[in-house]
Amino acid sequence: MNEARKANQTAMVAEKKKMEAPAESRGISKQKWLEERKKKVGKILDANGLDMSKAYMLDTQDAAESKYKKWEKDPAPYGWDVFNPKTLYNAYKKRTKNIDVDLDEYNKLKEADPEFYREASSLQYGKAPKVSEDRIEKMVKELNNREEKRKSFSRRRKFHEEKDIDSINDRNEHFNKKIERAFGKYTLEIKNNLERGTALPD
Repeated sequence: MNEARKANQTAMVAEKKKMEAPAESRGISKQKWLEERKKKVGKILDANGLDMSKAYMLDTQDAAESKYKKWEKDPAPYGWDVFNPKTLYNAYKKRTKNIDVDLDEYNKLKEADPEFYREASSLQYGKAPKVSEDRIEKMVKELNNREEKRKSFSRRRKFHEEKDIDSINDRNEHFNKKIERAFGKYTLEIKNNLERGTALPD
């Protein structure tokens, strides 16, 4: 009798919660879904004797691969790869992404000029078509943007740990490198003597 009363009470409470639950605009809210998922994962981990830091062990191989693929980025081109046709084409695509093409104007120009696509044997070869001022302005703007990007870009230099530290800051290090390039061969013997402690006093 007592158990039936308890079961009835819990069913009534659950039904009341359902009735009072705020209506979600689009199904279940993301936060609630995440909480439920976390609880579910927590139960599975507890059953296997693991803590939440080992949640990745529940992922399937496919799920893990897709997750790692998202994290991976294409490495930046290095060395001679900078001048590969593929890299140059990607750079071209990146530059032309923001260019808007006016097909009507293009078709008008094509209709106006019978030799729009000229061959090498054409008598109009080398003759430049008239370009509107706004197109020139757009090109200048794009070139200026490229120049600004190039100026703002700074390549991170590799830090060599095995190299002796002979500078107090980056600027001084740069200056020391320049001095070394210019006078290094002349001062090598003096430096070695100072390091060994065999330099003769004046």
